[in-house]
Amino acid sequence: MKIEIRFEKKTFHFKQPSGTSRGVLTEKHAWFLYLNTSDSPTIIGIGECSIIPGLSADFKDIHSYQEKVNHLCISINQGNYTLENISEIFPSLLASPSILFGLEVAILDLKNGGKGILFDTEFTRGNRKIPINGLIWMGSESFMQEQIESKLKEGFTCIKMKIGAIDFEKEYEILAALRARYSADVLTLRVDANGAFSHTEVLGRLAQLAELKLHSIEQPIKAGNWKEMANICAKTALPIALDEELIGIETREQKIELLDAIQPQYIILKPSLHGGLMGCAEWISLAEERKIPWWITSALESNVGLNAIAQFISQFDTKLHQGLGTGGLYVENTPTNLQVRNGYLEISKAL
Repeated sequence: MKIEIRFEKKTFHFKQPSGTSRGVLTEKHAWFLYLNTSDSPTIIGIGECSIIPGLSADFKDIHSYQEKVNHLCISINQGNYTLENISEIFPSLLASPSILFGLEVAILDLKNGGKGILFDTEFTRGNRKIPINGLIWMGSESFMQEQIESKLKEGFTCIKMKIGAIDFEKEYEILAALRARYSADVLTLRVDANGAFSHTEVLGRLAQLAELKLHSIEQPIKAGNWKEMANICAKTALPIALDEELIGIETREQKIELLDAIQPQYIILKPSLHGGLMGCAEWISLAEERKIPWWITSALESNVGLNAIAQFISQFDTKLHQGLGTGGLYVENTPTNLQVRNGYLEISKAL
């Protein structure tokens, strides 16, 4: 049962421009992998290779990235790969986590009949909900306030706000006003600095934010300075969650070195950035050995990738809010049974 593979590039358009530390996003590119076996061509496994320009270590430009995807497809089609030995190609994709993730998901889908069921869990049976945070995009003060009010009305009990886009004091005021309305035992507040703070100001900023009883802050300084990040994690008044810091760390030895050197309070994983599903599973194992809690977020995937990440998470017994509230971002999206209700991601009917 030889594997056959093809790909298709798709462009998704945001319903409204979404502000990030890397500019305002209006569209999103993704490459979809379609797998089948030679004897069952109508049963197709689908996976999504999702990138974020400026963040994805394996993406430089559309042309070179598509060449990588095309090369993978040629290698598989010309090789002697079956469902039993296709995993042999995984090590060659460690430096291309978004492509590895897409291939992993397509394989799991194909193995399970091409119906979008990757793992048999209580979540996929429709008996479990995954708590998620409501994401507040960067923008003007009024725009951020509007988003907060919308998330509260939708029933979210955990809100994550990206900071670093406007004046820090303005952002602090928004958070302080929100905390004045809702205590920490009612509303969990997270912030994502995306490396916005300088080394000289960071501890002071963290002390200010800690007064608001925030849950955590993601990546307070830019990634790449382990010594300084370790110092911050040791002295901080607010728990630190590493995100960008984990990008490009591919081997088990490198992961151990990073976790032991920095000793963060949390790590945040994105399969498309952090080694696919297999890479994230290894990160989780190493983090749990060190008593470091974790959660997973999407990297702006369409519903194909989001569904895969949600199902992957559902294998684990974690109570932390996950970052999976991105299913409604695009004008055009793939059909899904996923739905967000009252701050939870659930399957409207069992897949």
